[in-house]
Amino acid sequence: MSSINTPQREIDDAYATLFSTFASGRTKDLAWRRWQLKQLWWMIEDNEDQIVEALHKDLNRHIFESTATDVYGIKTDILDFLKHMDEWTSTTKIDAGIIFKHFGGARLRKDPLGVALIIGAWNFPFVLMLQPVIAAVASGCCVMMKPSELAVHSERLLYELVPKYLDPLAIRVACGGPSETTYILEKRFNHIFFTGSSKIARFVAAAAAKHLTPTVLELGGQGPCIVTKTADIELAARRITNAKFTNAGQICLSVNHVFAEPEIVDQLIERLSYWNDQYLSNGSDQMCRIINGRNFDRLVGFLEKTNGQIVYGGKWKRSDRFIHPTIVKGVALDDALMSEELFGPILPIITSTLEDAINTIQGMPEPLAIYLFSKDKAVHEEVLDRTLSGGVTINSVLFHASLHGAPFGGVGESGYGAYHGKHGIDCFTHARAVVAPPSWFDLLTNFMYAPYTPKSLKYVRVRNTLGFKRGETLEDQRRSARVTFVAAFTVWARYSGVELATFTNNLPIKATGQLNS
Repeated sequence: MSSINTPQREIDDAYATLFSTFASGRTKDLAWRRWQLKQLWWMIEDNEDQIVEALHKDLNRHIFESTATDVYGIKTDILDFLKHMDEWTSTTKIDAGIIFKHFGGARLRKDPLGVALIIGAWNFPFVLMLQPVIAAVASGCCVMMKPSELAVHSERLLYELVPKYLDPLAIRVACGGPSETTYILEKRFNHIFFTGSSKIARFVAAAAAKHLTPTVLELGGQGPCIVTKTADIELAARRITNAKFTNAGQICLSVNHVFAEPEIVDQLIERLSYWNDQYLSNGSDQMCRIINGRNFDRLVGFLEKTNGQIVYGGKWKRSDRFIHPTIVKGVALDDALMSEELFGPILPIITSTLEDAINTIQGMPEPLAIYLFSKDKAVHEEVLDRTLSGGVTINSVLFHASLHGAPFGGVGESGYGAYHGKHGIDCFTHARAVVAPPSWFDLLTNFMYAPYTPKSLKYVRVRNTLGFKRGETLEDQRRSARVTFVAAFTVWARYSGVELATFTNNLPIKATGQLNS
């Protein structure tokens, strides 16, 4: 099946319709937003079998994986927005002082940005397309959807279903490849939301920059996983296996490579191999395929060029686009497997101390995720303090991306902007401050008007109300923080009826305000 190519005249018509609809105010009505979210629910509910079938045709994905990712993610998002949309989009008062708050009506509105272009990805073609659509609709925006042309069956199903269930005046689907996408990006949108590779993201960002269009880029990166000698190796191996080889490793949040301390590297590889055997116990028929021949050849090329030792897997079948889950040990930082994000079922293992792992991560572009397996909380804090990533999961994988109420997004090379839940509303709205000072307010602010006098200057002088002193040093700031901690702890102990001496001997801070060694 080939991709659909939407003619330019249809794109032009959709574009004009969406802007006309937004200008009419139709999508700002909360009732309309609720109606569309419920319609989207029924679109998924009525066509779940077709969605799962399309994903199987595109990726050979098992029904469980499709249901647990694309279907589950969309439905839970719809319920979450229906439950909280009124609260998340409501106008709130600004605590700007008595006069502005109570007499000037100081408030913050959440106004929809307008018409949003949302470009989806092929690896999860429904959830990564429709989750931002849910947020945009709940925010009051009109939407032009551009599904990935690489997942052809999923693209066609979206093209057929969306106009049957959703308001065609406000939500349209445009399909096609690079030429159609380029044509769409030449137009000025009020917001662009892109999920995909950093290579294409640069093209999208450049197109958006011509119109100064605000943009969210949801990308990926070479997500590292550190396994230290204090880790629960069995737990680490099982969870890494599940995250790495689900969807054949074609996940932006996947573990790209593992840094394993020398003391446990062989044990880790043995347990990774064991859990991969369990993962494949029902046969390779249930495992995802690589999306197309180009990506298949790219991954096989890395395996053919690596100087590491393939200790598990290493088999492939091009006619079926199948690559067996593969573990490679003894991988160096300049190896072919480390040249870019793998986005496939290949797991390089790098033998490394914790210090070297952190230094390596610091020297690479910021990933979407960092994973750490260690029982040492001091190590947790060290990794967090010395690295930067979109998110972090400790002693597991992926979970930070599913935290209710947490933003999901990258930083640096892994993208910018965030969504999920309330952060999706923030993504597609403008927080507009509004105030209406009363006429009698001039009695208090007469000094702001010309002609200015020496007395006018008096009112705009700012005094140091916090009382900090000239010449304070860095050590003064640290000492102040210690004393504040001790004072607060002393008050707590006194009112709690606790013997202070019972705790102070075990605290890292002495009563003098100095750190215990």
